[in-house]
Amino acid sequence: MTNRRNFLFGLGGFALVAATGPVRAAAPTALHVLSTPGCGCCHAWADLARALGYAVTVEDLSDPDAQKAALGVPADLVSCHTVKGDGYVFEGHVPFEAVEAVLRDRPDITGLAVPGMPMGSPGMGDDPTARFDVIAFGGAAGAGAVFYRAGTPRPFAV
Repeated sequence: MTNRRNFLFGLGGFALVAATGPVRAAAPTALHVLSTPGCGCCHAWADLARALGYAVTVEDLSDPDAQKAALGVPADLVSCHTVKGDGYVFEGHVPFEAVEAVLRDRPDITGLAVPGMPMGSPGMGDDPTARFDVIAFGGAAGAGAVFYRAGTPRPFAV
């Protein structure tokens, strides 16, 4: 049975949809992984990204040094794979909490890097207690600044 309150509530909802259009789910963020040929941990990171709902494509790097340099990755921050996503670069085994913070907050940086291949990082064992730093580079970060400290109680450095 429809009473006045339900009728007015429904009418208000109809007016909101009419004014703003239908509600649509946001499209998943596309991440393009440039992988070291034959590297299993690059694909493990990509699989974790897929499981979190990212739209992931993977391509083998043909000239890693040149491709990473062209994307602005400093030579001292390189790892086994490079990820392009929504205007940012993520080098190596960057934790997804840090990726999500960058995509949400849009800081003035080129990207984030986890140099080398630290054990326990995403794709390298996925140990939430593993400790390593995630470095921001380019833009306001300049040559590099700690953005995130994995495995710590207060991981965001900024």
